[in-house]
Amino acid sequence: MKCKRCKETAVVSLPSHHTGFCADCFLLFFTRQVERGIKERKLFTHDDRILVALSGGKDSLSLMLELSRLGYDVTGLHIDLAIPGSSPAARGVVERFCEKHGLNLIVKEMGAEGLAIPDVKARLNRPVCSACGKIKRYFFNKTALDEKFTVLATGHNLDDEIARLFSNTLRWDVAYLSDQGPDLAADGGFARKVKPLWRLSEFETANYAFLMGIEHHYAPCPYSGGASFTFYKKLWTDLEEEMPGRKLDFYQGFLERGRPVFARADNEDGVDLSGCTRCGYPTSNEVCGVCRIRDALRDKPVGADGAEEAK
Repeated sequence: MKCKRCKETAVVSLPSHHTGFCADCFLLFFTRQVERGIKERKLFTHDDRILVALSGGKDSLSLMLELSRLGYDVTGLHIDLAIPGSSPAARGVVERFCEKHGLNLIVKEMGAEGLAIPDVKARLNRPVCSACGKIKRYFFNKTALDEKFTVLATGHNLDDEIARLFSNTLRWDVAYLSDQGPDLAADGGFARKVKPLWRLSEFETANYAFLMGIEHHYAPCPYSGGASFTFYKKLWTDLEEEMPGRKLDFYQGFLERGRPVFARADNEDGVDLSGCTRCGYPTSNEVCGVCRIRDALRDKPVGADGAEEAK
């Protein structure tokens, strides 16, 4: 196969775009897809202070590097979950990456916050993935607001978004479907959130990371076995192989025609949020989910989970 742009030998084949690229032209393609995603959804400008959530995986590190190369004002945020083996490795990758590229980094240690994930897992009578996600989102939002960042960016790619959309559609979860997308406006104590890689697949981001020589943490979380999103991604990968381009078409169709409908329904019937009486975080209950987890770790009664912290 020849590169579509320069006619040299292609090294990356992209059936969803009916094309292939050499290394240099693929990197240009990647940049243009990021720029297009930012422009189409008006995610941010060069005047914004952007906080990028860095897990240590290929997607978040690729996003951080590409935004910095495009001249945006970016700072990384890593949440150290205090998981033996996994967390030190992920943190090390993030710290080396930021040092190599001269990028600012903020680290929040959950052990110091009294929220080490092994302790949370040992105490709660439900899968820890939900609680872990809740804690990470809490500190993403809190850090963005406390440090006066105007945008919080995450490395979710097209495959991540499709799997989430599929899951929410199977449950017809109006609250989640009403605001799912690459952009979520700041509102009621929530920072503005964006996903600049929404037009790019996991395969495309992996190729970018490889060609740019990005060291990344690839070992799965020891607590994530049986996660449904992995199964949903496989379903959509199989569909994409039979019908190239279907993932992006489906996602864009939802953003244009589906999300507005669910947003109107949620505005009519949605739950109003107010500040947690202890920390001020937006919640539909008197006490937010993270404060209830803190209570559980102190052997206090645990309240029911609220759905609002998933935003």
